[in-house]
Amino acid sequence: MAIDPATPQTGSGSGAEIADERNRAAAARDGKPTTGISPYRLAMRRLRRNKPALAFGALFLVIVILCLLAPFYAKHIAHTTPTANHVTDQVRVGGQLKDVVSPTGLPIGPTWQGRFFLGADANGRDIAVRLLYGGRNSLEIGVIATLLTMVLAIIIGVVAGFYRGVVDNVLARILDVIWAYPPVLLGIALGTSLALGGINLGLFKLNGNSLLVPAFIIGIVYIPYVAKPLRGQVLGLREREYVDAARVQGASSLRIMVTEILPNLASSIIVFIPLIIANAILLEAGLSYLGAGVQPPNPSWGTMISDGIRLLPSAIHLVFVPGAMLVLTILGVNVFGDGLRDALDPRARVRIDG
Repeated sequence: MAIDPATPQTGSGSGAEIADERNRAAAARDGKPTTGISPYRLAMRRLRRNKPALAFGALFLVIVILCLLAPFYAKHIAHTTPTANHVTDQVRVGGQLKDVVSPTGLPIGPTWQGRFFLGADANGRDIAVRLLYGGRNSLEIGVIATLLTMVLAIIIGVVAGFYRGVVDNVLARILDVIWAYPPVLLGIALGTSLALGGINLGLFKLNGNSLLVPAFIIGIVYIPYVAKPLRGQVLGLREREYVDAARVQGASSLRIMVTEILPNLASSIIVFIPLIIANAILLEAGLSYLGAGVQPPNPSWGTMISDGIRLLPSAIHLVFVPGAMLVLTILGVNVFGDGLRDALDPRARVRIDG
């Protein structure tokens, strides 16, 4: 995953920004003190002008809300669970009774009503219910993996860049070992081994079918992709005048890293979060598709696609529905993340017309 900073498109400023600039210019001519706009306030103004980013961010938010409502939908509308089989059941569609799964093994397609709204799979399980529960699992894994990645990457990147020398060399070699393997191959290797025996670190133990296992794997895999850029920024920040001033005042290394270095990494950290979430969800789907991620009976978009491929082209909805949901989710997070990166770019300038 390579993240290249891009300079956002500049254009005419909004009415509020133009008014602020003119007021400050007038105050300067009158000899009155002026008040600047904070970088984050200016970033929010840029983000509000980026309509595509806001639209895709809203799309992602809608998907999150729908997935969180999965238990309500399953209980009160579909009247089933994500693991309940209905192979021998029948459902009334258009006044006619139809088998959920035909005698030849072909599942029913979308009924566009409460039960089996998006159809059923080969085991007679409701696709819509499994889709929402699979989304909950994917989002949970993505968020936990992102938190793990960001916490460890921030610690490693800041410590390596600040201390340099032996500490930097040791941490850099550890990151290089993880970096040397493609994320999917490393995820498959770790997922296959941990799915058999789980994780036992003494303080806690996880079974192989726990959702925390793929979250742990993905969180470890993406650490170098965040730690290395942060380390590069810290190498430059540690030479700044305010860091030297803190050293002269007797501040400890820990205090300098927390109070001087970390605040100046905030923009980069904020930008990394949605990008890592998108990559974590996509990698989880890939690992689950290959059998190294979410383990049955837990649903996942990746496992749904894997199960549906066996019935192509007769039951294309089994692949299209989870695939479309996955694409929309990743697209929503990525476009919003790009807009957030552009808004926080310090090189962006607002042009004042007139």
